[in-house]
Amino acid sequence: MAKGIPEIYGSLVFNDRVMREKLPKDIYKALKKTIENGTHLELDVANSVAVAMKEWAVENGATHYTHWFQPMTGFTAEKHDSFITPVGDGQVIMDFSGKELIKGEPDASSFPSGGLRATFEARGYTAWDPTSPAFIKDRTLCIPTAFCSYSGEALDKKTPLLRSMDSLSTEAVKIMQLLGKTDVTRVSTTIGPEQEYFLVDKALYEQRRDLIFTGRTLLGALPPKGQEMEDHYFGALKPRVSAYMHDLDEELWKLGIPAKTKHNEVAPSQHELAPIFDTANIAVDHNQLTMEIMKKVADKHGLVCLLHEKPFEGINGSGKHNNWSMVTNTGVNLLEPGRTPAENAQFLIFLMAVIKAVDDYADLLRISVASAGNDHRLGANEAPPAIISVFLGDELTAVLDSIENDTFFGKQPLVQMDTGATVLPHFFKDNTDRNRTSPFAFTGNKFEFRSLGSAVSVAGPNVVLNTAVAEALRQFYGELKEYPADQMEEAVRALVKRAILKHKKVIFNGNGYSDEWVNEAERRGLLNLKSTPDALPYFIKEKNVELFTSHHIFSKEEIHSRYEILLEAYSKSIHIEAKTMEDMVLRDFLPALMTYTGQVSDAVASKKAVLPDLLCPSQEKLLSKLSGYYEDIYAAEEKLAADTASAEHMEDALETARFYHDTILADMEALRSAADVAETYIPDSILPYPNYEKLLFSV
Repeated sequence: MAKGIPEIYGSLVFNDRVMREKLPKDIYKALKKTIENGTHLELDVANSVAVAMKEWAVENGATHYTHWFQPMTGFTAEKHDSFITPVGDGQVIMDFSGKELIKGEPDASSFPSGGLRATFEARGYTAWDPTSPAFIKDRTLCIPTAFCSYSGEALDKKTPLLRSMDSLSTEAVKIMQLLGKTDVTRVSTTIGPEQEYFLVDKALYEQRRDLIFTGRTLLGALPPKGQEMEDHYFGALKPRVSAYMHDLDEELWKLGIPAKTKHNEVAPSQHELAPIFDTANIAVDHNQLTMEIMKKVADKHGLVCLLHEKPFEGINGSGKHNNWSMVTNTGVNLLEPGRTPAENAQFLIFLMAVIKAVDDYADLLRISVASAGNDHRLGANEAPPAIISVFLGDELTAVLDSIENDTFFGKQPLVQMDTGATVLPHFFKDNTDRNRTSPFAFTGNKFEFRSLGSAVSVAGPNVVLNTAVAEALRQFYGELKEYPADQMEEAVRALVKRAILKHKKVIFNGNGYSDEWVNEAERRGLLNLKSTPDALPYFIKEKNVELFTSHHIFSKEEIHSRYEILLEAYSKSIHIEAKTMEDMVLRDFLPALMTYTGQVSDAVASKKAVLPDLLCPSQEKLLSKLSGYYEDIYAAEEKLAADTASAEHMEDALETARFYHDTILADMEALRSAADVAETYIPDSILPYPNYEKLLFSV
């Protein structure tokens, strides 16, 4: 008999239920104190936890353990060690100590460090993160860890995230204490990252070198039908996709990942999975696991899961919406407006802290979602624009207007929706609409940061968001701390008014896709950082260095290392694309075009051999077109090859990234345009790879 969802959920996780069952009471209490309050964990506690963790893992079929970490590649990393320890006479025991649980020692030399470490300086350390539960994957006990160099610099994405969570908690608790909420001792950020993706047939995928090497198609003409009929969005799931989603849910549930919602997205073969929110640290770990499991489950179904932001030209790409909020240890959501938001001082001060953070550090938020892949989406009428702004909706905007103008805000009555059909139930209208064009939208009791690309780790954007809000709260605390309790409400309202006047320029409730907004944003003084090379230099601006160093998120060296890593990753991504495109055009596409051109030429020649005076204007016109396309494509390929060769000798990282953006991408676009037109003439039997029609409509 198959197990039910409650039985399989978290069955491969060393979660609270397992810890209560396996650990002595005093050890369990000590570990829970560390998890909930961030206190130091003693070695004797770690030893007891290690024994219990090993026994549980072995009971569930594990033979190895690994420190599972997130280096600055954007992926996860793991080195497996077995539990076996020789005891003589050819015998072994299964052993695992607290020291092995707490610390690992991987080779750090081959991971990106941005100059923090020389290649010969190989030692690195992984350190157990007890706030994120261990789990079993592929018969291996996976222990979530941070990753640092021998000299202590953070070489991963988890360490800065944990630092930023601590910083925000510290500043938020200080504000709550001022407001008289003395029972609040910790504030956690929570996120729920929605994940978009494409599914394509594995056999077709394996015939496309561009998909294999870069994750996106570099050539390909649009099919007659794309997404214009809007019939795929929320449409009925095809059997093969439904079977995949069912198995994916089960695998995620086993790992304690609360996969909740699944549906078809806008583009053909595009889909979405959304989890229930969790603490930011755990949610980041879960999202990394989700992307990995998506690919593994797809393989079992003869499919490939594409997580690139723009796998197909001319149709919507994929993003990852980051639903973010703040929750106290007493269970209060600090972004919950309540029935009377205009009178809710607690809500207003935290709302304005977020708005101030977005306005002051819009450049960092843009940088946090910058990548070669995501540049194809941002501002392309399918994703939020590169201009970072905040959507609040009519009611909250009216609340802030009333505070700014010292006018009374009358609570708007609930509006009952009447559909006009007697049989349908009446329901109440939400107090705000949704704005899919906004990069940062308030959605009831949380903010949805919509600019993230589908392939990226959500750690980076949340590090920026947590730190920027922590800084806003720190400044607010500095303005409020001298006021006595009986004057605090009035002081908060005055502070909120000052913040509105200073930061309201970042609030925009209209169409973020419009040209008018681009002009209006420029008039307001908002940044429009259209590309990754445009955005990245802001990372090392003095105000941003000061933000991160003052909150102890990054040292100056760690900031500059990440700047170098991001620039290098951008250039490397486009370089690989350019070389792959050259390879496909020279070895596959041009020979196919030549073959078809030869067939047309032979057809004309054979007719004229029989009837020398026969005119074949249409075929000769086609032959001329094909020959012209060949010359255009060959010339475009030669320019791309020459410019790519030039880029290989450039030394300055920013100059190189800009060259790849301004020159190489333009070369690739010119080559693609010529090839895609020619592709429409080549029969499928000659075309050297599956076309868009097959890729998008075969699953």
